[in-house]
Amino acid sequence: MQGIPSGFALTAVYNYLIGSGLSAKAVGSFAAIVGLPWTFQFVWGPLIDKYQYSIIGHRKQWVVLTQLVAVLASLALLLVRQPVAQLGLLGAVFFVHSVFASIQDASVDAIAISVVPVAECGRVNAYMRAGSLFGWSVGGAVLTQVLHHGGFRPAALVQSLVLLALTVLTVFIKLERTDQLLPRLGRARAQVGPVPGTPAEENPPLAWLFQELWRSIVEKPSLQAFGIIILSYLAASLFGNAYVFHLIHTLRWPDAEVSVLQGTWGSVMSFAVLMAGGVLVDRLGAGRLQRWALAGLAAFLLAFNALPILWVSKAVSFAGLAIVNLADPLLSVAAMPLLMAYCRPKIEGSQFTTYMALVNLCTVTASYLNGWLLEIAPAPAIGFGCGVLMLVLVLAARRQRLGPPAGAPLGVAGA
Repeated sequence: MQGIPSGFALTAVYNYLIGSGLSAKAVGSFAAIVGLPWTFQFVWGPLIDKYQYSIIGHRKQWVVLTQLVAVLASLALLLVRQPVAQLGLLGAVFFVHSVFASIQDASVDAIAISVVPVAECGRVNAYMRAGSLFGWSVGGAVLTQVLHHGGFRPAALVQSLVLLALTVLTVFIKLERTDQLLPRLGRARAQVGPVPGTPAEENPPLAWLFQELWRSIVEKPSLQAFGIIILSYLAASLFGNAYVFHLIHTLRWPDAEVSVLQGTWGSVMSFAVLMAGGVLVDRLGAGRLQRWALAGLAAFLLAFNALPILWVSKAVSFAGLAIVNLADPLLSVAAMPLLMAYCRPKIEGSQFTTYMALVNLCTVTASYLNGWLLEIAPAPAIGFGCGVLMLVLVLAARRQRLGPPAGAPLGVAGA
């Protein structure tokens, strides 16, 4: 549900707009508009935690309702006939869809954190990211083919029908055996949710939520760890956007070819990294794996961007594209369990969605900055600068011993 529209907007349509001759600023602004609602997740988190009780499953009501509205927003894409000529309308519709998709994402994350043991966060995070990645590959590769051979409106219709089918499937998924599929008046639900008690007891006051959220966010260990994580995402996203634009605009790769490669080989490799990383993070510890990922990405960015003359080789350029696509899963496989370990009970949704909102703000900022930086510097220079930043983060992570809070199970230890 989250991956397909993201892959369609930020891979298929994004690359299509570059291939259609739009400037880096125009394409970057479009990507920023699509991603902007994901930076509002800190607003949805407290509301989701405030009204978390539901007889169909705690927080599940948020998932179902937002999925239904997201389907309607997807259908609104049928109003767009010419994506390039109607870029404003295209961005507005994707913006509305992203609002509800971000609420759904926040709800799912809160559910996962509340029911999954901390020692298993690595594997569960990998499964969730892999599912999103699979959807992204469908939106990026499959819908690219529909876009180029059938047109924009058929691609939007296919996306909407798939989202509708997945929404219906979600209705029939139970978090607990005694959950009702639909609310029924006059019938009480057994209190078997993650927090026992009445609805009033399970829906904490907003004032308390914000107070606890602030305390948990500004704690020195979590603040230091999150600072390193958010800057690493900024560096990876900034070069990723610049490199894709360089491939299509400067090296003249067909945008459909780039989208298909990202959605097929790129996704397969990312899926393998997520599955392997999900196992390793629970064995080695999130902190250690995070340091390894930062070091590997720093080495790649510095070496690859030091020799841009080799980019004219198709094999070298493809290898670079593959590694660029691996950046997000490499960072996420350790960063997400690490952040989950810092989340406090009853404010899981608020705290984790605040973290994710700031991460998403970095990727949105990277999309916008990319359009501006490409006007004054080539992609290799941008990438080398990102490599230097990543190297600084490696040193900072080693010095601060990036890891989960004291008392966390050994499965997520940072040693």
